[in-house]
This record gives sequence, structure tokens and C-alpha cells, in this order.
Amino acid sequence: MRKIIVLSFLTLDGVMQAPGGPEEDPSNGFQYGGWTAPYGDDISGQVMQKQMEPADLLLGRKTFDIFAGYWPQHADYWPGVNEVTKYVLSNTINQSDWQNCVFLNTVEDIRQLKNTEGRNLKIWGSSQLVQLLLKHNLVDEFWLNIHPVLLGKGKKLFADGAAPSAFKLIESHVTPGGLIMANYQRAGEVKTGTVGP
Repeated sequence: MRKIIVLSFLTLDGVMQAPGGPEEDPSNGFQYGGWTAPYGDDISGQVMQKQMEPADLLLGRKTFDIFAGYWPQHADYWPGVNEVTKYVLSNTINQSDWQNCVFLNTVEDIRQLKNTEGRNLKIWGSSQLVQLLLKHNLVDEFWLNIHPVLLGKGKKLFADGAAPSAFKLIESHVTPGGLIMANYQRAGEVKTGTVGP
């Protein structure tokens, strides 16, 4: 069985939109594209190399469009990205010039894919896809790269409706600029209790 791993750049208020540059995703008037740029350093670069190790990709259609328009010409920065299989959840497209793309239509298609043998499935961006998978309890792991900035608006990673589940911290790094890079893995059901004496 494959793991579904969500990798996301986040602000303190949970915004994940357009971390890489102003043109990446200006939808809904978003004006802060490229908000991660001031926080790069050697430590974050080393952790990012680990996060970008080859795995198959699972993407929503909008993120796929961004990736397909960029990575085929810039694969030197992400070795293997053209060779891995890109699975895309979409009801509007079913083919691409980018090599190794497979198009899925339903959550059940993703569930069946998850139950096959193969590489883990990494999700970058794809806020609506992630929220859909959280509702169906299909996310196994998070790599959250939390930046010390508030934006006040933009697409969020988390929304109401996620299936309750607990996670445990497996690995973490704090960079000199205050970026927290944390790897969480599923740890079963939510436990409750009473705080205090």
C-alpha cells in the first residue's frame, strides 16, 4: 500500500497560495506570491532536498497546470520530476503533453491507487484535493513548512470537514530565519482527556 504524503508551504495563518512567485497563482486577487523567498537558507535547502526525493505525484488540476507549465523546462532543479508518474484528479482534462501523466476522476480512483504497490504519492499545493482527501481520511503524512508570516487571505490547507485523526511528530527542523519544517505521520484516533488536577 502506498502512503499519501502532503507537502505544503504554510504561513502562520494557514495560507498556502503561490509560495514560489508572483505569477504562480494570482487567483482571487492574491498579491503576495513568492512569500517564501526571504526564508531560504542552507538548512531549509537540505531539508527540501529530502522532501523532493523521487516519488509519484498526486495533484489537483490547477496545481498540475502550474507544474506542467514549469517543470518540464526546469527539471535540473527537481531531478526525476519528469520521469515519475503524475496522477491528476480532474473532471476537465484527460491528457497532457507532459510525460507519464494519468488522469483520475473520483476519490474512489485515488483510494484504489493508494491500495496498489508502488512509490508513495506526494501532493504539493492542491488545496482542494488535500481538503477532499482529509474528509475521506486518506492522508498518511504531512511535511509542513511553516513560515513566520501572516497574509490574512489566500487559499488555505485546512478547512472544516476533515475526518478527525491524530498525528505524531517524526522529524523537525527550525531554521535561523524561523522557518519550522515538521514531518507528521498518522498516529491513529484522536484521544481526549481532562487537563489539570
